[in-house]
Amino acid sequence: MWTEERVDQLKSLWTEGLSASQIARALGEGITRNAVIGKVHRLGLAGRATPSRIDRPRLPSAPRLYRPREPEPPVIEEEPITLEDGSFVGVLAINDRMCRWPIGDPSADEFHFCGRNPKSGSPYCEAHARKAYQPHQVRERRRLAG
Repeated sequence: MWTEERVDQLKSLWTEGLSASQIARALGEGITRNAVIGKVHRLGLAGRATPSRIDRPRLPSAPRLYRPREPEPPVIEEEPITLEDGSFVGVLAINDRMCRWPIGDPSADEFHFCGRNPKSGSPYCEAHARKAYQPHQVRERRRLAG
């Protein structure tokens, strides 16, 4: 499969900046992209030259308007529900008609769930769903704020 001639051709095409897929197509017959990558690695070839690209004139883009985002409404958490016996909803009492937002340390005896009515299509109540499914930028700002 890897004759001296093919190895020389591989080295030449690699230094010209061709991709592994392009080299595999040029070498043909049974040589795959992965075979090229493996051989390049085994030969210890240095990084290839960047292929020359045609410089295309860039068209001016439309000006971007700054539009500040509206602040997210504060997440108001309600107290978890208490059961008839005065306890909170624990692991044995939770079901799919209850908010499954965990509260506390799972290894502690006081660990429990919110237990309120979940939002439609969500395992969490409205307040916890907003907290769980925040857009990335909002989460990042809150994380950085402390």
